Amino acid sequence: MTALASAPGVRRLFALSMLARGPLTMLSIALLIHAQRLTGSFAAAGVVAGAYALAVGIGGPVLGRLVDRRGQTATLLASAAASAGLLGAVAVLPAGTPFLVLIGLAAGIGLATPPLGACLRTLLPGLLPDAGSVRSAYAVEATASELTWVSGPPLALGLGALWSTGGSLLFAGAVLLVGTGGFAAQTASRAWQPDRGAPRSRGGSLRAPAMRTLVIVLGAVGALFGAVEVAVAAAADGLGAAAAAGPLLGIWGAGSLLGGLLAVRLGGGAHTGAGLSLVLAALTAGHLLLVPAAGSVLALGVALLIAGAAIAPTYATVYSMVDRAAPEGTATEAFAWLATAVAVGASSGSALAGALADGAGPVAAFALAGGAGAIALIATALRSSTLVKSPALAVA
Repeated sequence: MTALASAPGVRRLFALSMLARGPLTMLSIALLIHAQRLTGSFAAAGVVAGAYALAVGIGGPVLGRLVDRRGQTATLLASAAASAGLLGAVAVLPAGTPFLVLIGLAAGIGLATPPLGACLRTLLPGLLPDAGSVRSAYAVEATASELTWVSGPPLALGLGALWSTGGSLLFAGAVLLVGTGGFAAQTASRAWQPDRGAPRSRGGSLRAPAMRTLVIVLGAVGALFGAVEVAVAAAADGLGAAAAAGPLLGIWGAGSLLGGLLAVRLGGGAHTGAGLSLVLAALTAGHLLLVPAAGSVLALGVALLIAGAAIAPTYATVYSMVDRAAPEGTATEAFAWLATAVAVGASSGSALAGALADGAGPVAAFALAGGAGAIALIATALRSSTLVKSPALAVA
């Protein structure tokens, strides 16, 4: 942590990255409520928000690979300008705009979303003095990211209510453009150069067995996240306290913050496949506690605080493995694939949990979350050999 605080420019990079990534946590809900206002249909608005989320998952690895081949500056500036411009276009659309236009613009915003988190994580190993400092930095980044997810959706809803839904999108686009421009202007980002001599293949970072393992793990972890969000909302509604869903999810995020701070103090998370298994075991066990707690708002809040404590350490541990897991010259793409895995997993987990919550109640949805954590744990155990520190295992 000391090395992180004293490293020239690192704190500024962190601050600008978080500033630019804050609006990204607003966009799903902001696009949803704006599309609903324009179309008058929540079903249509859900499709628009889904198109955006799917496009983010597709565009992230593509832009990450472009960064790995062309550098950060041009890719970040161009993608931020395109995304902000499209947000502005959506913001000024009149009511009654054709549904397909909304879907196309939302997809364009997602495809152009700058891979800021991946770019920051790619820079850290070259800016910090040793592997321990890098692991701590990943833990700090995972912890700080929780703040953006806690603050982003309420900010989007607040701006939509106090100003307008279009104004919320304009605000998000402006902050995204300014923050990304500031990040791209930093010396570390401008000076970073891709490895021109690194071998290229169509498989990219996913040609490495270790990267495929990490993607599988975070896909399952994402499903856990999606299931919990739906299950908490269903449980709160079933208990006659629908308004408690937001605060309960905030408690879950607070647990992750506390777990991340502890991980920073302990060196930034686990270092090996066996260590990752232990972290995932804690993640799974903590979320299985939600099953017996589903009948009480108070018990659910306590269980969510405990369950959340393993989230940031899970991220920190996985991120720390990318440097040795990803083939040479593919680090940015690798980090982008991990974000895509979480997004796809969360979407799948939400859909399955919604069906379970309707048919069998929130307890079944919480059980799904625990099952997703168990899948991540089993995948790590079965594929632990791919996570061994060995250059021979770098490429399939």
